[in-house]
Amino acid sequence: MSDKEFYRAEDLADKLEVNIMTIYRYIKAGRLKAHKIGKEFRIPKDEFERFLKNTSTK
Repeated sequence: MSDKEFYRAEDLADKLEVNIMTIYRYIKAGRLKAHKIGKEFRIPKDEFERFLKNTSTK
């Protein structure tokens, strides 16, 4: 079994202080890679860190 850590979409929305729909849009657009387990998306911790590093503000 993997010891990889995952975030739920709700966790990232809270962490980034954005609406959960924003996280879903990032996933749909391919900007944030996620695994769908049941009805929930799980985002690997290292993927979230990559996303933050490659995302810039306007």
